[in-house]
Amino acid sequence: MSKPDVTNSSGEIQSLLPGELARLIGDRANQAASASRFADYRSRRAEQTLRRQDADLMLFREFLALTNLRTGNLAKEPSAWRPVTWGLVEAFVKWQVQKGYAIQSINVHLSSIKTYARLAMQAGTLLPQEYALIRSVQGYSFREQNRIDQKREITRIGLKKAEPIKITPEQASALKRQPDTPQGRRDTFLMCLLLDHGLRVGEAAALSVTDFSIKEQELRFFRPKVNKEQIHRLTADTLAALSAYQSHGDMPLNGLALRRSLKNEELGAAGMTERAITRRVCFLGEKIGVYSLSAHDCRHFWATSAARHGTDPFVLQEAGGWSSLAMPRRYVDDNEIANEGVKLV
Repeated sequence: MSKPDVTNSSGEIQSLLPGELARLIGDRANQAASASRFADYRSRRAEQTLRRQDADLMLFREFLALTNLRTGNLAKEPSAWRPVTWGLVEAFVKWQVQKGYAIQSINVHLSSIKTYARLAMQAGTLLPQEYALIRSVQGYSFREQNRIDQKREITRIGLKKAEPIKITPEQASALKRQPDTPQGRRDTFLMCLLLDHGLRVGEAAALSVTDFSIKEQELRFFRPKVNKEQIHRLTADTLAALSAYQSHGDMPLNGLALRRSLKNEELGAAGMTERAITRRVCFLGEKIGVYSLSAHDCRHFWATSAARHGTDPFVLQEAGGWSSLAMPRRYVDDNEIANEGVKLV
């Protein structure tokens, strides 16, 4: 049996034994997989996740520049990880503490670094031993966060709040009670979606006209974070807001459901961005004396209200579009009476 012919790296024809051919095929498969490791990973992630990871790695890159270490694009170039060591990652964590970054943010930044370090190791540009050491770098627990924050003057950098703003039922009603104008009807509709259905800001921005059915009293929408389509029964307030939004001709005939704001209190083209929704929610909050309000605060109100009224954690998980029970259980646990059932006599 003749040996198969292959072309070597110099373009020369040479013969290989079966065992050598198998190893060659395996090596080339590994090279191909390594070369596409970053691109393949990023193709599987949501845009919101990629934006956050890119920002995390850009911050790490800026820190490395402070140490006179220049790298390439850590999010897309495996070769950029060659000079990265566990000591640099450890120093980055401590540097963030000194600068006043929120502990939760530090943990998220570290998670992104570990994820891409793994990709770099699989791509062959980071030694397995170095990756193992990077994996051993620890973030901070909740208890450690309290102790650290007590010892530093600056405890948060950035726009993210330490705790969500608590909305009372009266404030929620006021937020849903907007003027009978084009923008007011749009705002009432928007606040109902956030307060009555707990939509994430990105989910609200992506809603289409065809996602709503007044006849069926339903909302069908996609949750990118869990890659799932859901159906919500519209609440009475949301149904009324939708009817008013449609009947006055405010809602577009097709395309995205939420229209932009114009300076003359009218509505513009279809499609409110996530930033526009965030700014609008903040503005509406200020009108009733609630400052720095965000769409996430509205989602927190929705989940808290559901838990307070006895919603099962599994039902809350499904309705809220969470991938695990950890978050809905936290809302339920926070609203339980700790000494319920305790008998002293």
